[in-house]
Amino acid sequence: MFKVFLLVILLLQPLLVINAEEHSSYVMPKTHVVALKDSDMEYQYELLIKLPEEYQANKHLNYPVIYFTDAVWHIETLSGISEFLFNDVILVGISWQKDNHNPLLVDEGEHASRFRDYTIRTSSNAANQAKYKFGQAQQHLAFINRDVFQYVEKHYRTDPSKRTYFGYSLGGLFGAYALMSQPDTFQNYILGSPSLRNNLTKLESAHQRITAKQRDTKINVFIAHGTLEQDRSKLINDFVTTLKTKHSSPLNITNIVVAGDHQSAFPATAVQSLHWLANLKYATHP
Repeated sequence: MFKVFLLVILLLQPLLVINAEEHSSYVMPKTHVVALKDSDMEYQYELLIKLPEEYQANKHLNYPVIYFTDAVWHIETLSGISEFLFNDVILVGISWQKDNHNPLLVDEGEHASRFRDYTIRTSSNAANQAKYKFGQAQQHLAFINRDVFQYVEKHYRTDPSKRTYFGYSLGGLFGAYALMSQPDTFQNYILGSPSLRNNLTKLESAHQRITAKQRDTKINVFIAHGTLEQDRSKLINDFVTTLKTKHSSPLNITNIVVAGDHQSAFPATAVQSLHWLANLKYATHP
Protein backbone atom coordinates (compact mmCIF):
# COMPACT_ATOMS: atom_id res chain seq x y z
CA MET A 1 0.00 0.00 0.00
CA PHE A 2 2.81 2.37 0.90
CA LYS A 3 4.52 1.70 -2.45
CA VAL A 4 1.31 2.57 -4.30
CA PHE A 5 0.96 5.78 -2.30
CA LEU A 6 4.60 6.70 -3.01
CA LEU A 7 4.11 6.02 -6.73
CA VAL A 8 1.06 8.32 -6.82
CA ILE A 9 3.04 11.11 -5.11
CA LEU A 10 5.90 10.78 -7.58
CA LEU A 11 3.51 10.89 -10.53
CA LEU A 12 1.74 13.96 -9.16
CA GLN A 13 4.92 15.87 -8.28
CA PRO A 14 5.36 17.56 -11.68
CA LEU A 15 1.75 18.74 -11.55
CA LEU A 16 2.24 20.12 -8.05
CA VAL A 17 5.34 22.03 -9.16
CA ILE A 18 3.53 23.47 -12.19
CA ASN A 19 0.59 24.51 -10.04
CA ALA A 20 2.91 26.23 -7.57
CA GLU A 21 4.66 28.08 -10.38
CA GLU A 22 1.36 29.24 -11.83
CA HIS A 23 0.49 30.94 -8.56
CA SER A 24 3.86 32.49 -7.75
CA SER A 25 4.04 36.29 -7.51
CA TYR A 26 5.90 38.36 -10.07
CA VAL A 27 8.30 40.97 -8.70
CA MET A 28 9.31 43.83 -10.97
CA PRO A 29 13.09 43.74 -11.48
CA LYS A 30 15.22 46.46 -9.88
CA THR A 31 12.18 47.65 -7.91
CA HIS A 32 11.58 47.66 -4.18
CA VAL A 33 9.04 48.99 -1.70
CA VAL A 34 9.85 51.32 1.20
CA ALA A 35 7.44 52.15 4.02
CA LEU A 36 7.42 55.88 4.82
CA LYS A 37 5.33 57.79 7.36
CA ASP A 38 4.17 61.37 6.98
CA SER A 39 6.03 62.87 9.94
CA ASP A 40 3.38 65.56 10.44
CA MET A 41 0.05 63.84 9.72
CA GLU A 42 1.21 60.36 10.84
CA TYR A 43 -0.24 58.71 7.72
CA GLN A 44 1.59 55.63 6.45
CA TYR A 45 2.59 55.43 2.77
CA GLU A 46 4.85 53.34 0.57
CA LEU A 47 7.40 54.37 -2.02
CA LEU A 48 7.78 52.13 -5.07
CA ILE A 49 11.35 52.74 -6.21
CA LYS A 50 12.89 51.50 -9.43
CA LEU A 51 16.60 51.99 -10.05
CA PRO A 52 18.37 52.20 -13.42
CA GLU A 53 20.00 49.13 -14.90
CA GLU A 54 23.54 50.42 -14.30
CA TYR A 55 22.89 52.11 -10.95
CA GLN A 56 25.22 49.85 -8.94
CA ALA A 57 27.98 49.99 -11.54
CA ASN A 58 27.93 53.77 -12.03
CA LYS A 59 28.69 54.82 -8.46
CA HIS A 60 30.04 58.18 -9.63
CA LEU A 61 26.69 59.27 -11.12
CA ASN A 62 23.80 61.13 -9.51
CA TYR A 63 20.49 60.42 -11.23
CA PRO A 64 17.40 62.43 -12.18
CA VAL A 65 14.18 61.24 -10.52
CA ILE A 66 10.63 60.97 -11.83
CA TYR A 67 8.21 61.18 -8.90
CA PHE A 68 4.62 60.13 -9.50
CA THR A 69 1.40 59.77 -7.53
CA ASP A 70 -1.06 56.85 -7.88
CA ALA A 71 2.01 54.61 -7.74
CA VAL A 72 0.31 51.23 -8.19
CA TRP A 73 -1.61 52.41 -11.24
CA HIS A 74 1.35 53.98 -13.02
CA ILE A 75 4.57 52.16 -12.18
CA GLU A 76 4.26 49.40 -14.78
CA THR A 77 3.51 51.82 -17.61
CA LEU A 78 6.21 54.33 -16.66
CA SER A 79 8.70 51.53 -16.06
CA GLY A 80 8.14 50.00 -19.48
CA ILE A 81 8.38 53.31 -21.32
CA SER A 82 11.42 54.53 -19.40
CA GLU A 83 13.28 51.31 -20.17
CA PHE A 84 13.26 52.34 -23.85
CA LEU A 85 13.70 56.11 -23.46
CA PHE A 86 16.05 56.52 -20.48
CA ASN A 87 19.09 54.69 -19.21
CA ASP A 88 19.69 56.92 -16.24
CA VAL A 89 16.52 57.80 -14.35
CA ILE A 90 15.12 56.68 -10.99
CA LEU A 91 11.36 56.14 -10.67
CA VAL A 92 9.71 56.91 -7.32
CA GLY A 93 6.00 56.16 -7.00
CA ILE A 94 4.11 57.51 -3.97
CA SER A 95 1.33 55.21 -2.82
CA TRP A 96 -2.06 55.97 -1.37
CA GLN A 97 -2.32 55.95 2.41
CA LYS A 98 -1.73 52.37 3.60
CA ASP A 99 -3.21 52.63 7.11
CA ASN A 100 -6.42 54.33 6.02
CA HIS A 101 -9.38 53.17 8.12
CA ASN A 102 -11.88 55.61 6.63
CA PRO A 103 -15.22 53.86 5.80
CA LEU A 104 -14.75 55.36 2.32
CA LEU A 105 -12.50 52.40 1.57
CA VAL A 106 -15.59 50.22 1.27
CA ASP A 107 -17.08 52.46 -1.43
CA GLU A 108 -13.95 53.58 -3.28
CA GLY A 109 -11.28 50.97 -2.61
CA GLU A 110 -7.64 51.26 -1.60
CA HIS A 111 -7.17 54.54 -3.47
CA ALA A 112 -9.63 56.42 -1.22
CA SER A 113 -6.97 58.78 0.17
CA ARG A 114 -6.35 60.35 -3.25
CA PHE A 115 -9.61 62.31 -2.88
CA ARG A 116 -8.10 63.93 0.19
CA ASP A 117 -4.44 64.20 -0.81
CA TYR A 118 -4.71 65.39 -4.42
CA THR A 119 -7.54 67.95 -4.15
CA ILE A 120 -7.31 71.64 -3.29
CA ARG A 121 -10.91 72.60 -2.43
CA THR A 122 -13.21 71.51 0.36
CA SER A 123 -16.81 70.62 -0.51
CA SER A 124 -19.76 72.81 0.45
CA ASN A 125 -21.68 69.58 1.02
CA ALA A 126 -20.96 68.77 4.67
CA ALA A 127 -21.70 65.05 4.28
CA ASN A 128 -19.38 64.72 1.27
CA GLN A 129 -16.66 66.71 2.99
CA ALA A 130 -16.86 64.51 6.09
CA LYS A 131 -16.70 61.40 3.91
CA TYR A 132 -13.96 62.38 1.44
CA LYS A 133 -12.00 64.99 3.46
CA PHE A 134 -11.30 66.96 0.28
CA GLY A 135 -8.74 69.72 0.00
CA GLN A 136 -5.56 68.53 1.71
CA ALA A 137 -3.15 68.82 -1.22
CA GLN A 138 -1.13 71.38 0.71
CA GLN A 139 -0.40 68.84 3.46
CA HIS A 140 0.44 66.12 0.94
CA LEU A 141 2.82 68.42 -0.91
CA ALA A 142 4.48 69.24 2.40
CA PHE A 143 4.90 65.50 3.03
CA ILE A 144 6.64 65.10 -0.33
CA ASN A 145 8.92 68.09 0.23
CA ARG A 146 9.72 67.15 3.81
CA ASP A 147 9.73 63.35 4.00
CA VAL A 148 9.81 61.86 0.50
CA PHE A 149 12.64 64.00 -0.85
CA GLN A 150 14.63 63.63 2.34
CA TYR A 151 14.40 59.85 2.27
CA VAL A 152 15.11 59.43 -1.43
CA GLU A 153 17.99 61.90 -1.51
CA LYS A 154 19.56 60.43 1.62
CA HIS A 155 19.45 56.80 0.43
CA TYR A 156 20.03 57.13 -3.32
CA ARG A 157 22.39 59.03 -5.57
CA THR A 158 20.01 61.62 -7.00
CA ASP A 159 20.30 65.03 -8.59
CA PRO A 160 17.84 67.34 -6.76
CA SER A 161 18.07 69.84 -9.61
CA LYS A 162 16.49 67.28 -11.97
CA ARG A 163 13.21 66.30 -10.36
CA THR A 164 10.17 65.55 -12.51
CA TYR A 165 6.56 65.11 -11.43
CA PHE A 166 4.08 62.89 -13.30
CA GLY A 167 0.38 62.90 -12.40
CA TYR A 168 -2.84 61.95 -14.17
CA SER A 169 -6.44 63.11 -13.55
CA LEU A 170 -6.59 64.06 -9.84
CA GLY A 171 -2.85 63.45 -9.84
CA GLY A 172 -2.66 66.02 -12.64
CA LEU A 173 -4.58 68.49 -10.48
CA PHE A 174 -2.15 67.86 -7.63
CA GLY A 175 0.74 68.55 -10.00
CA ALA A 176 -0.93 71.77 -11.13
CA TYR A 177 -1.24 72.81 -7.49
CA ALA A 178 2.45 72.09 -6.83
CA LEU A 179 3.33 74.05 -9.97
CA MET A 180 1.30 77.08 -8.93
CA SER A 181 1.97 77.10 -5.20
CA GLN A 182 5.58 75.86 -5.01
CA PRO A 183 6.93 75.78 -8.57
CA ASP A 184 10.50 75.09 -7.45
CA THR A 185 9.45 71.70 -6.02
CA PHE A 186 10.10 70.08 -9.42
CA GLN A 187 11.90 71.24 -12.53
CA ASN A 188 9.62 69.34 -14.92
CA TYR A 189 5.86 68.87 -14.58
CA ILE A 190 3.81 66.32 -16.53
CA LEU A 191 0.07 66.90 -16.08
CA GLY A 192 -2.16 64.35 -17.77
CA SER A 193 -5.86 65.29 -18.15
CA PRO A 194 -5.78 67.38 -14.95
CA SER A 195 -9.09 67.74 -13.12
CA LEU A 196 -9.25 71.55 -13.27
CA ARG A 197 -13.02 72.05 -13.10
CA ASN A 198 -13.86 74.62 -10.39
CA ASN A 199 -10.18 74.77 -9.40
CA LEU A 200 -8.71 77.55 -11.56
CA THR A 201 -9.48 80.36 -9.12
CA LYS A 202 -7.93 78.40 -6.27
CA LEU A 203 -4.82 77.67 -8.34
CA GLU A 204 -4.44 81.34 -9.29
CA SER A 205 -4.79 82.37 -5.64
CA ALA A 206 -2.07 79.89 -4.66
CA HIS A 207 0.27 81.38 -7.27
CA GLN A 208 -0.31 84.91 -5.97
CA ARG A 209 1.14 83.91 -2.60
CA ILE A 210 4.49 82.58 -3.81
CA THR A 211 7.79 84.43 -3.42
CA ALA A 212 9.48 86.42 -6.16
CA LYS A 213 12.24 83.80 -6.30
CA GLN A 214 9.70 81.01 -6.82
CA ARG A 215 7.90 83.08 -9.46
CA ASP A 216 11.17 83.33 -11.37
CA THR A 217 11.82 79.56 -11.34
CA LYS A 218 12.65 78.10 -14.75
CA ILE A 219 10.32 75.15 -15.33
CA ASN A 220 9.19 72.82 -18.09
CA VAL A 221 5.53 71.81 -18.33
CA PHE A 222 3.84 69.11 -20.41
CA ILE A 223 0.03 69.05 -20.41
CA ALA A 224 -2.15 66.65 -22.38
CA HIS A 225 -5.78 65.56 -22.57
CA GLY A 226 -7.88 63.35 -24.83
CA THR A 227 -9.77 64.34 -27.97
CA LEU A 228 -12.97 63.09 -26.34
CA GLU A 229 -12.37 65.20 -23.21
CA GLN A 230 -13.64 68.36 -24.86
CA ASP A 231 -14.83 69.74 -21.54
CA ARG A 232 -11.18 70.00 -20.45
CA SER A 233 -9.83 71.90 -23.45
CA LYS A 234 -10.91 75.41 -22.40
CA LEU A 235 -9.98 74.80 -18.77
CA ILE A 236 -6.48 73.68 -19.72
CA ASN A 237 -6.02 76.56 -22.16
CA ASP A 238 -7.15 79.04 -19.49
CA PHE A 239 -4.75 77.44 -17.01
CA VAL A 240 -1.83 77.72 -19.47
CA THR A 241 -2.69 81.37 -20.14
CA THR A 242 -2.78 82.12 -16.42
CA LEU A 243 0.53 80.36 -15.89
CA LYS A 244 2.22 82.31 -18.69
CA THR A 245 0.79 85.59 -17.42
CA LYS A 246 1.60 85.15 -13.75
CA HIS A 247 4.99 83.43 -13.91
CA SER A 248 7.98 85.76 -14.33
CA SER A 249 10.50 83.38 -15.86
CA PRO A 250 10.09 82.12 -19.44
CA LEU A 251 8.27 78.81 -19.49
CA ASN A 252 8.72 75.79 -21.73
CA ILE A 253 5.12 74.62 -22.08
CA THR A 254 3.92 71.80 -24.32
CA ASN A 255 0.13 71.51 -24.49
CA ILE A 256 -1.17 68.69 -26.72
CA VAL A 257 -4.30 66.70 -27.42
CA VAL A 258 -4.04 62.91 -27.80
CA ALA A 259 -6.58 60.45 -29.15
CA GLY A 260 -9.08 58.99 -26.70
CA ASP A 261 -11.30 59.61 -23.71
CA HIS A 262 -10.17 60.05 -20.11
CA GLN A 263 -9.17 56.40 -19.73
CA SER A 264 -7.73 55.63 -23.17
CA ALA A 265 -5.76 58.88 -23.37
CA PHE A 266 -3.51 57.78 -20.53
CA PRO A 267 -1.13 55.46 -22.46
CA ALA A 268 -0.51 58.04 -25.20
CA THR A 269 0.02 60.74 -22.58
CA ALA A 270 2.59 58.60 -20.78
CA VAL A 271 4.50 57.76 -23.96
CA GLN A 272 4.53 61.27 -25.39
CA SER A 273 5.33 62.97 -22.10
CA LEU A 274 8.32 60.74 -21.36
CA HIS A 275 9.53 61.20 -24.93
CA TRP A 276 9.28 64.96 -24.33
CA LEU A 277 11.19 64.56 -21.08
CA ALA A 278 13.90 62.47 -22.72
CA ASN A 279 14.51 65.29 -25.17
CA LEU A 280 15.01 67.90 -22.44
CA LYS A 281 18.63 68.51 -21.56
CA TYR A 282 17.44 68.84 -17.94
CA ALA A 283 16.24 65.23 -17.86
CA THR A 284 19.41 63.29 -18.51
CA HIS A 285 23.12 63.47 -17.91
CA PRO A 286 25.27 65.24 -20.50
